[in-house]
Amino acid sequence: MRNIFIIISLFLVSGSCKKKANTTDQLTVMYLAPQSIEYAKGFTIQNHGTYKEIKVTTPWPDAKYELTYILHPKGTERPFDSNSAVFVEVPVERVVVTSTTDVPMLEYLNLEQKLVGFPHTDYISSEKTRALVDNGSIQELGKEYNLNTEVVLELSPELIIGFSASGDTKAYDLIQKTGIPVVMNGSWMEEHPIGRAEWIKFVAAFFGKETIAEDVFQNIKKEYNKASTLAKNTTNSPTVMSGNMFKDVWHVPGGNSFIARFLKDANTTYLWADIPKTGSQALSFESVLEKAQKAELWIGSGNSKSLSELRETNHKYEAFDAFKNKTVYSSTLKMGPKGGLIYYELGPMRPDLILKDIIHIAHPEVLVDYEPYFFEKLK
Repeated sequence: MRNIFIIISLFLVSGSCKKKANTTDQLTVMYLAPQSIEYAKGFTIQNHGTYKEIKVTTPWPDAKYELTYILHPKGTERPFDSNSAVFVEVPVERVVVTSTTDVPMLEYLNLEQKLVGFPHTDYISSEKTRALVDNGSIQELGKEYNLNTEVVLELSPELIIGFSASGDTKAYDLIQKTGIPVVMNGSWMEEHPIGRAEWIKFVAAFFGKETIAEDVFQNIKKEYNKASTLAKNTTNSPTVMSGNMFKDVWHVPGGNSFIARFLKDANTTYLWADIPKTGSQALSFESVLEKAQKAELWIGSGNSKSLSELRETNHKYEAFDAFKNKTVYSSTLKMGPKGGLIYYELGPMRPDLILKDIIHIAHPEVLVDYEPYFFEKLK
């Protein structure tokens, strides 16, 4: 009799363990799909069976350490203890993001309904997400560097996707102490335009949307590379100047910047391609004039809406051939209903459209029927 009891007990325990293992396996398959990274340099993703590990290596300039995020399915225990890693239960159902560049990623993943809060909602321009702001589904959270903690706690998000330009994370650290996990999106640090778009995989991992993210990314990559190939087959490479004056200094994109990469892939001759910087380079007006007076195109002229407005900001601009020939192009003319710049919101997610815009400007014979999406000629 005693032996029968032991056998039955072992059977029940075995069945219970098997059921728990099967449940864990099902959750792992559903929410921890494998991912690979092709272009992005700022983060890595590794699968470890029952959990996923994401490391953000460059969350901000000159970062002294990497950030580690451990994703495990809801209903499962943390795979291990750690004082440095941030643990996130997936899939996330309620999220706060702090940059407009995150909005298109959520929309491409069909996740905009899960967004519950955003700092300075006037910056949001996308029609779908704008409607959610207007009907009260997305709450105003103040400024990104000084989030309204009280409102954040009331919203009870399961995740906050933040960013920092300087490494100052005090506001996020305060919120994280309440138990709300915070992860940092460093997509803006990427040098390759396609690498920026690939951060959709980072966002997707927290929602179990890896497959959709991969499909979206592959299509954008294909369109970008296809357009670049068309441009490279052209015989001319027009000279390009970029940037503008701020006070007494002209800031031009460095030769290793993502903007310089766009200009290279569009088969143009960027006049400062030899500057080994990922950010901008400060120059005097005289040095810019000496090098770029005869430039054929001026792509990225700042926030001026017309040539006359550009002239009013600095009459010296009239000395450039691009100004005289009216070949000045800006990406800041297209705005949302509340004044947000669509280029800054959607551009990082759609580098293929930016590249096609530039190719259309530099090589109009290549994309004859193409209608530019971001860049417009100043009139």
